[in-house]
Amino acid sequence: MSEQVLMQFRVEKSLKQGVSEICEALGTDIPTVFRMCMKQIMLEKGIPFPTKLPSSTVTRTEALEAFESLRRQAEDIPEMSLDEINNEISAYRAERRSGSGRLK
Repeated sequence: MSEQVLMQFRVEKSLKQGVSEICEALGTDIPTVFRMCMKQIMLEKGIPFPTKLPSSTVTRTEALEAFESLRRQAEDIPEMSLDEINNEISAYRAERRSGSGRLK
């Protein structure tokens, strides 16, 4: 086995906890995942996932305006009873099981 070195870095506590919980659910731990990532960097001779800024960003104001627009559009939609909602869900599931389910 080749010589090993200790690597340390700082990260927000909540980020570390969240990542740790995900790793645990996957049956692994953070050091193992980091070693896997480093090996992939070596194999690909680059970062093994996209590292680019989104092509467009939405401001908070734009998001709120879009939400309000959708809310205004939904004002004219009649309310459905719980039975109507359940019937619609059941019909959709039946379509999916028969292979003729519609995709939206």
